[in-house]
Amino acid sequence: MSLERRYQNVEDFAQVARRRLPKIFADYIDGGSFSETTLRRNREDFDLFALRQRVLSPLAATSDLSVTVAGRLSKLPFGPGPVGFLALYRKNGDIAVARAAAEAGIPFVLSTFSINGLGTIREATGVAPDFQLYLDEDPEVNAAHLDACRVQGVERIFLTVDTAITSVRERDVRNGFRGVDRMTPGLLWQFAQRPLWSLDLLLGGFPEVELVRGRPEFGRGAMAQAGNLSRRLDKNLTWDTVAELRHAWSGQLFIKGVSDPADAARAREAGVDGIVLSNHGGRQLDHGRSTVAMIPEMREALGPSAALVVDSGFRRGSDIVKALALGADFVLMGRPFAWAVAAEGEAGVAHLIVLIEREIEITLNLMGLSSMEELRQQEDCILRK
Repeated sequence: MSLERRYQNVEDFAQVARRRLPKIFADYIDGGSFSETTLRRNREDFDLFALRQRVLSPLAATSDLSVTVAGRLSKLPFGPGPVGFLALYRKNGDIAVARAAAEAGIPFVLSTFSINGLGTIREATGVAPDFQLYLDEDPEVNAAHLDACRVQGVERIFLTVDTAITSVRERDVRNGFRGVDRMTPGLLWQFAQRPLWSLDLLLGGFPEVELVRGRPEFGRGAMAQAGNLSRRLDKNLTWDTVAELRHAWSGQLFIKGVSDPADAARAREAGVDGIVLSNHGGRQLDHGRSTVAMIPEMREALGPSAALVVDSGFRRGSDIVKALALGADFVLMGRPFAWAVAAEGEAGVAHLIVLIEREIEITLNLMGLSSMEELRQQEDCILRK
């Protein structure tokens, strides 16, 4: 069956990926913290908003879905957000997602926890990715990360600030994710039950996180490095940390993980180029609010000049239309791209981009609109139910 017939939405990719991946990785992608209440709210709260349909409106022959975020043009209003260990789900998974994004003319954000590093991604795509920065407890490690960004021509850094205190993700605890520093009988049994994944990934040896490869303090192998990277996160992040990074980094700086209007206002005062309204996909504070419900008040607190990017819970093109109608500038999607690359590699990611693009265009046209700019100008195009 062709990709076009087999996959019609994100959940189609997720179902195939769950069957292909060992449980330890499928649950890592899928899970949230504690009771997973925030995880559920991220999806449920899209139903709080309804889009207004308009008919007999003159439409352009071709819809313009492009947006400009902090001075940079993107052909589409969404892109792959940072997801750790993509290349554990499909060999060279980071490269596959980056290539598909580059081909579509949309940005790709590489995680500190990526298997493939900055240089590898740039060589594979011809463009430098954006970089999601987790600050380590060792300033020398952080300086090395920034140096690598400068060498590879990275223009935009996303400082992630909502994971200094790592929450409990009960699925990961049960599976031993981040607690595995060697192959165990249980892990070997999981891998044996997924022969296609095992053949794809393990024939060349178990992957390592390229950014910390060769540093003995992080261990060997992606599983051990995952645990050490998490344990070494700087737990003393403050607004002074942001000021220091703003001084050290001359490129664009976004703060990722802002989910309170007071913090959005403080970010504006700190002189950052933008924020990412995010609850880390429901993986940190349980019983928090959904991100889509907070967009209007976050936009008001942030002001009109700084960019407002949002993530967490986005699965549909209509979700993206709602976000921009409410005041966001751009949407990052994490899990959908993890599922797509796990299920079908680069071809799956490219097809997912087409599916979401098509849904955005059809949704806009049924609202009587031909561009994202028209959407932003229509104050009454979205209603709270």
